[in-house]
Order: sequence, then C-alpha cells, then structure tokens
Amino acid sequence: MNQLQSLKQFTTVVADTGNFEDIRKFHPQDATTNPSLILKAVLQPEYRTLLDKAIADNKGSSLSGSALFKKVIDDTLILFGCEILKIVPGRVSTEVDARLSFDTEATLDKARYLIGLYEKAGVGRERVLIKIASTWEGIRAAEILQREKINCNLTLMFSMPQAVACAEGGIRLISPFVGRIYDYYKATTGKEYVGFEDPGVQSVHKIYNYFKKFGFETQVMGASFRNTGEIVALAGCDLLTISPDILEKLEESSEPLVRVLSPEVAKGMEIDKIPVDEKSFRWLLNEDAMATDKLAEGIRKFGADIVKLEGMIAQAS
Repeated sequence: MNQLQSLKQFTTVVADTGNFEDIRKFHPQDATTNPSLILKAVLQPEYRTLLDKAIADNKGSSLSGSALFKKVIDDTLILFGCEILKIVPGRVSTEVDARLSFDTEATLDKARYLIGLYEKAGVGRERVLIKIASTWEGIRAAEILQREKINCNLTLMFSMPQAVACAEGGIRLISPFVGRIYDYYKATTGKEYVGFEDPGVQSVHKIYNYFKKFGFETQVMGASFRNTGEIVALAGCDLLTISPDILEKLEESSEPLVRVLSPEVAKGMEIDKIPVDEKSFRWLLNEDAMATDKLAEGIRKFGADIVKLEGMIAQAS
C-alpha cells in the first residue's frame, strides 16, 4: 500500500487544483479551487475554452465594464466547478472575490449568487462549499450562510482565534494554511522545519485537538503544503487538500504512514477554552505577526489574480 492509499484510510483526500486530468488521476473525494488556480488553468489552451464560453455567453449583455467582468468570472467559476463535480463524488470549493473580504453584506450577496448559479446549473448546494477569507467580516457572513444551508470553507486560516471564531459560528469547514505558515517562519528564522517541528503542522494539531476536545463539528482541512512530511505529520486530520505534485509523491512512496491525529486522543487532552468575541479576535490576530501578515498577503494575492482575470476578459471582449 502506498502512502496515498494509507492516508485515505483515515483522512478525506481533496485535490487542490483546477486541472481536471490531475483530479481524475488521483481519485480524491472533493476538490478545491481559488482565483490563483483558476487563473493558472485558463492560461492553458484546454481550459481557456471555459473562460471563452463564459465570455460568449455574456455577449450582448446589458452589463459593461467592471460589472461585466465580474459576471464572466462568476460564470467561469461555476463552469469549472460543474466540470469538477462530474469527476469527484463529493464537493467542490468555490471562492468569493477576495476583494470582498472585509464586507459582510457583499460577501453574503456574492455567496448566495454563486449558489444560485450552481442550482440553476442543476447542482445541489450540498455539493458546494463557498470559500471565504477568515476575516471577522467573512466569518460573520459564513455564520449567516450556514443557517441558510449554504456550507462554507473558511480559507486563509493562520491562527487559533480565526479557527475558534469559525467553530463557534458553526462553520462547516476551515482550511489552515500549513505551507504558508512554514514559509513565514523559514523566512524569518532561516531554519528548515521538518515533520512535527513545522509550525504549520503544529498549528493544525492545535486546532484539530481543540475542536475534538470541545465537540465542535467544524471540519479541519489542512491546506497549502510544501512537502510530504507535512502530510505524514497530519495523517488523521478530517481532510487534507493536496496539490497534484505532492499527491504524486505520496502515490510513489511506500514509506510507512500511520494515523497521528484522532478524536479519542484529543478528548483526553487538557486544553483551555478560548473565548473569542470581536474585540478579542481582532486583538489576538493583531498580536500574531505571522497570521496578520499572511492573511493580508493572501487576500492581496487572490485579489491581484482576479484583476488579472479581468484583464484577460477585457482583452477578449
């Protein structure tokens, strides 16, 4: 049994890609997308056809300029999501425009709109996770959406206060970014981190154990990996979303992989409850230089890739 097969025994494997062939190859349960992955995909001829279709479908629309570009991008996201759902048996994550990360009402409107597009295409909302940045405003929007049976995936997760606020808000799933936490500490300390020493791995351990200890139903999906050692150290996490290159390395390895995280162990741990209201959330996040830096950077990067998509649409329209 290779490492990927071993991992699938106790962790739901999710493909972190917009490439349909890679998704078919590794047989994941779910798949996740984000603006950067969609941009990377549509730069390839075989996927550019989806963007071209969205542009063609909006020819003659009364919309123009920024409003038209946003509509085409939304349609492109849904086209990708629908194609992915023809391959995976589970769910696809589709991301709200990162530029709405500090606007609760706008995030709500966009999430409801995206779910409406999926439902119009014949896809039930139970097969979609709406990805939203883990800002205070994003978490509040997701809490409302969950009450409307719109499941959410809170992304750009780098700290405990973000995770706890999501759990207390009844959010379906969170995505702690292991690799980006690793990147930060490697850059600031100059040290290489391996396995359980990895600060990103430690962050997911802490979140997972907290959730299981206190009976929160929010699922933990580790994301943004740099090497297979991080995966091995997180075996047993509810879900892991993994890029095709690391999925391939796991498939090629026959090294032992055993369960590390488990609810039973977590329930026996001595862990203090962390109260999180808006004031404490903002203060604790502010006090965490890594989380503050990486959250802001992630929002900027996703926002920039959406702008690049809009530029491609403008040139093609």
